Amino acid sequence: MPRYDYRCRACGSTFELSRPMSAADDPATCPEGHADTVKLLSTVAMTGSAATPRPTGGGGGCCGGGCCG
Repeated sequence: MPRYDYRCRACGSTFELSRPMSAADDPATCPEGHADTVKLLSTVAMTGSAATPRPTGGGGGCCGGGCCG
């Protein structure tokens, strides 16, 4: 189930809720009991290396060195 971040406008706390995507925009109450909250824009953190693959073989170029001069 997706997790969504919210901020309370009354006390300034931020909190997460796990809820279905269909309920992402439903009102959320902060842990302190305030109802004036807003959903925050989420960012996705990617870990690991996703570098462009390097050509393999003899010489590089557009086709691995076979037809390019």
